[in-house]
Amino acid sequence: MYEAVIAELDHLDGPDLLAPLVTGRLCGNIALISSFGAESAVLLHMAASIDRSLPVITLDTGKLFAEAIAYRAQLTALLGLTDVRVVRPDADALRALDAAGSLHRRDPDRCCHIRKVLPLEEALSGFKAWISGRKRYHGGLRTDVSTLEEDDGRLKADPLARFTHLEIEAYLDHHRLPRHPLIEKGYFSIGCAPCTVAGGSTDNPRAGRWSGLSKMECGIHRSPAPSCNSARPASDFR
Repeated sequence: MYEAVIAELDHLDGPDLLAPLVTGRLCGNIALISSFGAESAVLLHMAASIDRSLPVITLDTGKLFAEAIAYRAQLTALLGLTDVRVVRPDADALRALDAAGSLHRRDPDRCCHIRKVLPLEEALSGFKAWISGRKRYHGGLRTDVSTLEEDDGRLKADPLARFTHLEIEAYLDHHRLPRHPLIEKGYFSIGCAPCTVAGGSTDNPRAGRWSGLSKMECGIHRSPAPSCNSARPASDFR
């Protein structure tokens, strides 16, 4: 369905990719998914520079760090985002499956499913495309992330897929964007509080997620298809 769009745009990155998606043929039918995590300010700033009214969907699992909630409010105000949709898990599902709030200890995959996957599926209903902030340098299942792909009938865009850690840091510095408050406490990647510990490195930023388990993803992202856009020219994304 989206082969022509992918062929036309998948060589682009950052705002060069975002702009034609957000203001072009998918205008009004595309949403940005953000965790308001360690590097989220970059993609949110790019999107806000194009259209501050772009729907931004963020998951509040009920297990977030207080610092993460405060950072979400800070970035929303700073960037002037006008349509941030905070999505929460279904209350009935939580009462039935996780009344004690301890499911993450027994079955973290199921916990992610009811607190993240199902709410996001509902929130994306009606949208033809969505934008996420995955990057290849995060490793694991993200090593071969494409900038554009079709995912369950929708177009999925990852404008930062080919960005490096140095480029992310340079963008944050250039635009004087505030860092996540947990970064200075040693967190390189930030998820739910019970399943995230301080740690990680620039080579493996997600090491603190589900520490001690083989689990690498929450389930909202499927394994990427083999990529045909593995390289990009050096660019200045200011």
